[in-house]
Amino acid sequence: MRRIIAAVLIPFAAAVVVGLAILWPGSAPGHERTGVGFDRQTEQAVVTRVDPIDCKSVNSAQVPPTGDTSTPQGREAVAAQQGDCKKATIRITSGPHMDRIIAEIVQPDASRQLERGQQLVVAYAPDAPRDLQYSVIDVNRRFPLAVVAGVFALVVVLVGRMRGVMALIALAASFAVLTLFILPAILEGSNPLAVAVVGASAIMLIALYACHGITARTSVAVLGTLISLLLIGLLGSLFIDWAALSGNTDDNTGLIHGLYPGIDMSGLLLAGVIIGSLGVLDDVTVTQTSAVWELRQADPDMGPRALYRAAIRIGRDHIASVVNTLVLAYAGAALPLLLLFSIAQSGVGTVANSELVAEEIVRTLIGSIGLVASVPVTTALAALVVSADRPDTRVRNGADDTSGHPAEGAGARLPQMSGEPEPAVGGPVPEGRP
Repeated sequence: MRRIIAAVLIPFAAAVVVGLAILWPGSAPGHERTGVGFDRQTEQAVVTRVDPIDCKSVNSAQVPPTGDTSTPQGREAVAAQQGDCKKATIRITSGPHMDRIIAEIVQPDASRQLERGQQLVVAYAPDAPRDLQYSVIDVNRRFPLAVVAGVFALVVVLVGRMRGVMALIALAASFAVLTLFILPAILEGSNPLAVAVVGASAIMLIALYACHGITARTSVAVLGTLISLLLIGLLGSLFIDWAALSGNTDDNTGLIHGLYPGIDMSGLLLAGVIIGSLGVLDDVTVTQTSAVWELRQADPDMGPRALYRAAIRIGRDHIASVVNTLVLAYAGAALPLLLLFSIAQSGVGTVANSELVAEEIVRTLIGSIGLVASVPVTTALAALVVSADRPDTRVRNGADDTSGHPAEGAGARLPQMSGEPEPAVGGPVPEGRP
């Protein structure tokens, strides 16, 4: 069985390396910044002071409110004329105009209120008039993000120890493959599906073998993950095409399509399905393989069928929790969208038929099918491989095997049966005993 696995995985790993070499990108094609969305130049800034100001004095050019506050537009108009606004004085801290002072008016109903000392991200438009070159677009969150990342790494290392360190190394390698290979290769015009398959396979090999070692157990998990990814790719390609999902459903995908018209957006959607399913697949396949190995160690007399039946019961519990996790994860990410549909009082059929929601449905269900299929496939492979071990492979230098019985043929002795004390080695033999 180990030879069979090696005969499959070694050519597969070689094909991944060849695929990386063929599809490795040079540099992403350049383009002129549009100034829309994320495609704009940004600089850093800080709020130096915040002063209260009468909204009427800064919104005098607006149409006076009618007093009708029954609509969102009416409420905004009243607040713009009668509320208390803020004038934030902001200093630019990076870029060609460092230390330039700009002002930002904060409306009372604005979702982002500025405070003194707050770090900001500002958009820079070099072609605009001097007073309009800078505008606040977001808050600088780098420090809190760095702190939570450090806490995460510390917890992983404290609990996982060396295994946790290897998990962090594998995470860094996965991020490197994503940013250095997958994203630039897609921008360069390579087929998104081919790039996703090669990139996801490289991530899988690096992550699993780095975290769990180059063993038969890990190889079984890799093989089970590979089979499941192939199934997800086939089903995803079929249903994305059948449901006529274009992959161009929001401002971000529309901007990508506008900047790089050559990118296959439906292929990009399928690539996202494959990469998104990989993380949960690793968890399922590794858990199932470990369960089979531990069951075999607990009872070395269990055959492949008994191992499969015992491990599949664990797998069914895993399936129930993982599928529920996937659905809730996607629902949580799309909660604002679902809330909008609820406000509009749209029916379930209308909501599900919209392309934006249909994409998430297909993504969730295809990924869940691959997860469910990975459990019996990986469990069967693990049961066959661990059962193919010969008994003497569990005996090393006279040590006890996994059943707890003393090893034979390596210096082990049978226990005394008569109840008489066993003579010391090299000592005198009692009378009457041969």
